[in-house]
Amino acid sequence: MRWFHMTLIAVLAAAPLIFAFQNLQSVTVAFLSFRISAPLAILVAVVYVLGMATGGSLWALFRWALEGSKAKRPATS
Repeated sequence: MRWFHMTLIAVLAAAPLIFAFQNLQSVTVAFLSFRISAPLAILVAVVYVLGMATGGSLWALFRWALEGSKAKRPATS
C-alpha cells in the first residue's frame, strides 16, 4: 500500500510540473487599466494562491459568524 501512495504522490506532483513546462509562453492579462505579461503557468499559480487565500478567509468569516450567533442565543430550558 505504501508503494501505491508513493506512486500517487509522484503522479500528482508531476502533473503541475508538466503543465508548467508545457505552458512557458507569455500571455498578457488586462484588468481595468492594469496589464501584466507573464508565463501562463505563473499566472495560473498566482490566481490559484489568491483563490485559496480569499476562499479560506471567507470560510473563516462564515465560521466566526456562525459561532458568534450560537454564543448569543439565550439558553432555553
